[in-house]
Amino acid sequence: MIKLLSIICCLLGVKLSVYSSPTSTNLIQSLVAIKSQGEGNQEAMKAWPLVSNFPPSAIPPLLDAMNRANNLGDNWIRAAIEKICEQNATQLPIEKIIVFLQDYSNEGDAREMAFQILQSEQPSKANQLIPSFINDPAPVLRQKAVELILNKAKNSSTKQKAIQLYHRALMQAREVEQIKEASRELEEAGEKINLIQLMGLLPEWQLMGPFDNSERKGFSVEYGPESEKGLTEQHKNKDGIVKWEKFSTQDELGLVDINQKYGELKEVCAYAKTTFHSESAQSAHFRIGSKNAWKMWVNGALLFSRDEYHRGKTRIDQFIIEGKLKEGENEILLKVCQNEQTQSWTKQWEFNFRITDRTGSAIHSNGSIIK
Repeated sequence: MIKLLSIICCLLGVKLSVYSSPTSTNLIQSLVAIKSQGEGNQEAMKAWPLVSNFPPSAIPPLLDAMNRANNLGDNWIRAAIEKICEQNATQLPIEKIIVFLQDYSNEGDAREMAFQILQSEQPSKANQLIPSFINDPAPVLRQKAVELILNKAKNSSTKQKAIQLYHRALMQAREVEQIKEASRELEEAGEKINLIQLMGLLPEWQLMGPFDNSERKGFSVEYGPESEKGLTEQHKNKDGIVKWEKFSTQDELGLVDINQKYGELKEVCAYAKTTFHSESAQSAHFRIGSKNAWKMWVNGALLFSRDEYHRGKTRIDQFIIEGKLKEGENEILLKVCQNEQTQSWTKQWEFNFRITDRTGSAIHSNGSIIK
């Protein structure tokens, strides 16, 4: 029926706008359901011409669909939204797009797309919103707010005001180049900056590995360090006995490069552990950056796991997990896995890690919080 309508409309020179439930929902779902191995490609190819001719009122539901889609699905949906915007620039549901943008429960990629629409069609409204992104969980949006502060600092009329702004940028930045820029400017102004101390990054770990991750199966295997006595004993890997060994990163942003310890291996896993002392029982955010697959345990309880490899770069606060610290010593255990890919952008086997309060202020292992 849809195909017949499409043919008739094309013959008559009329644009088809199919946007009624359940038809529209099924078409959008075809874009969401596409798999990384190519499954669902044919359905998406059939659905996209129809979806891209939806009316502007379909943009919020399409943005919401990006919450459920993988990277490939995101690309299909993004292209459909862009076409709808091109064809209906003066009729976009701007207020609903702003509501979606300001809702932190939506995925970062989808919210960034909403901002791109706003910036393209109503740049003045978009610019007014940028300062509100300063604590945004979406990296690209937060980066825009920090860039605004850095630009104000560069154009500041006094050195004192510039220093204040660079300090603010430094505390709010999560993108490495922005952190380095603010730090460099402050050091040139005569201040000594220790980024690891300032941000509460943890540079001291013990590592154990490597363990097998052939065909990515090792992510689910409970190797010795995951056992009840895993934090204290030596364990077996495929080559023999392995022990916990101290590792201290010299990176200014606390990046633990596991390749430095074991070499540029593929299809392997390693474990990292550290002890964190908290002066009191408290809620905390456990913030990890890694482009590898990883798992995190706190005091023996699995807090979170992510079985995905080499999506983007390793960033500060890339993943933020809510949890609790107990008073006294807390055992942190990470499992970081490397896959079989051999491209240059897949060689990294790394992570950074810090613990903060809910605002992102660092909680240090001695219990102090640096604002």
